Amino acid sequence: MAKQFVRFQYKHKIDWGLVTDEKILPLQTGDKTTKDLLVDLQKKRIKLNTKSKKTLRKEDVVILSPITAPCQIICQGANYHKHTLESGLNPKSKTYNLFFTKSDVALTTAIGDVIRPHHVELLDYEIELGIVFGKTIDSSLDINSYNPNDYIAALFIANDISARDIQLPQLQWYKGKSYRTFLPAGPILSVLEPDDYPLIESLELNLTVNGKIRQSAKSNQMVYPPKESIAELSQFARIQVGDVLLTGTPSGCALKAPGKLKQIFASFLPEHKKWEVFIKGQKRRSQYLQPSDEIKATIRTSDGKLDLGEQILLVKQG
Repeated sequence: MAKQFVRFQYKHKIDWGLVTDEKILPLQTGDKTTKDLLVDLQKKRIKLNTKSKKTLRKEDVVILSPITAPCQIICQGANYHKHTLESGLNPKSKTYNLFFTKSDVALTTAIGDVIRPHHVELLDYEIELGIVFGKTIDSSLDINSYNPNDYIAALFIANDISARDIQLPQLQWYKGKSYRTFLPAGPILSVLEPDDYPLIESLELNLTVNGKIRQSAKSNQMVYPPKESIAELSQFARIQVGDVLLTGTPSGCALKAPGKLKQIFASFLPEHKKWEVFIKGQKRRSQYLQPSDEIKATIRTSDGKLDLGEQILLVKQG
């Protein structure tokens, strides 16, 4: 069974802990990076004595992001069929795996605040399954022969917060998705055991805003599953231990592309006018995040054998 780890602060000190019976067993490793923790676990430098009585209650600690900077954050776009449609793309013509990057400055805790920058009005949410690499990739992998389980060390919940009025009109995906607090990660770093890998395709992703369901899907609905994506990624990227891959979001985001007729009409407008019309239309959508909105997100199997915890976020105005 996968082991659940958290990175936390207790009495001004940062440590990693093993979650057991709703309590935290401090590992007394100090503030290690995600990479160093995974390496130590692989080399069995950390002994997990679950019989220790020196545990902490979750409510007595501050849970931090289990993904630490510096790290490479690679993302997949439009990787669920219905989200491809709501993004305005034609699934029949999108015959490619869309990759982009996000700054590690965006990393933040899974239980805390998401800050909407003062100049942003179209703030969106995107629940995603996050993969943490546990092995370096410095050459192309053969999709027919390599085993993705050799490279996937852990899983976590990611929320790819996006400023749509920056990302799309300015064609700035990196900028529009990388403001501080735009990547809540965790709370759990679920380090997988061999028997856990088949469960990845059985995970259920759910996100609510103010108690109302917005996104709900299963991970097996990905257009490009992890094995295929990692193999393609290996062709043009060098991956280090501790780097992460966000595997795309399901449908249900606040963003919804204009209909075909509106897109045809907009194509005759000057570029700046086209985006003015787009932003005006998006502002009518009540789904975009507002200050004081509460976002909750979970990723788990229906039987609870693999559970990545729960994110609880509050939107605040910057």
